[in-house]
Amino acid sequence: MSSKSKLGLIAGNGRFPFLVLDAARAQGFEVVVAAIKEETFPEIESRGVVVHWLSLGELSKLIETFRGEGVSRAVMAGQVKHKQIFSSIRPDWRLAKLLLNLTTRNTDSLLGAIARVLADEGIMLENSTSLLEPLLAKRGVLSKRAPSEQELNNIEYGRAVARHLAQFDIGQTVVVAEGACVAVEAMEGTDATIERAGRLMASLDSEASTLSRALTVVKIAKPNQDMRFDVPVIGVRTIEVMRSAGASCLAIDAAKCLLLDGEAVITAADAASIAIQSE
Repeated sequence: MSSKSKLGLIAGNGRFPFLVLDAARAQGFEVVVAAIKEETFPEIESRGVVVHWLSLGELSKLIETFRGEGVSRAVMAGQVKHKQIFSSIRPDWRLAKLLLNLTTRNTDSLLGAIARVLADEGIMLENSTSLLEPLLAKRGVLSKRAPSEQELNNIEYGRAVARHLAQFDIGQTVVVAEGACVAVEAMEGTDATIERAGRLMASLDSEASTLSRALTVVKIAKPNQDMRFDVPVIGVRTIEVMRSAGASCLAIDAAKCLLLDGEAVITAADAASIAIQSE
């Protein structure tokens, strides 16, 4: 981002919006927050910025809010659960029209269409990572422990599977055990996918099963990842979920995945003897 000015923040759930907010203010931006009632943590109110609450379906209100505040540049940060699209949320006329014109309702097509509507109204979406580049994963083994030979095989297979899924914008995460695909992400999100894989492995007959119980989690960016939205993120919570599920290795994409808690992610992984490889 260039000159210091007013910046709109479309805030979903999690810590990502708070990190963007703090970074933007530290760099001299005046921030106006559009907080999504169904997603944003209420603590956003305590950060001393202008906060407008709106429902996920209120696209017109979002545009009116930003135009009223003089916002011409905005950032999306934080998860909006994909399943919310199919929930009881009522879209306004603008969002309803947009949804009717979509041939698919995956993340890229929906958010890409919203980005185009915003641009038509003079509000440009910028890369959600532009203020947080130090938190993007560096290339290499990030943890004290490097992946084992079996984990490297899992990573190679998991990446191949994940790349095919990512082409269709189905999900970013694949969980593998001993060269077998245990779980793939759909609408439920990364943590829920890992938890599901853990439950599945725990349900197997340990004496009859030939599979190792150790899970490898592969989380990738899409082939042409739009850095304005749906950027892969990993936090300490993800490491905690992995440990509970019996996952021993995490593979992510360098320069495309955000480590939301910075070094705390690596510290948590080391404490759990989880290997992290970024490539």
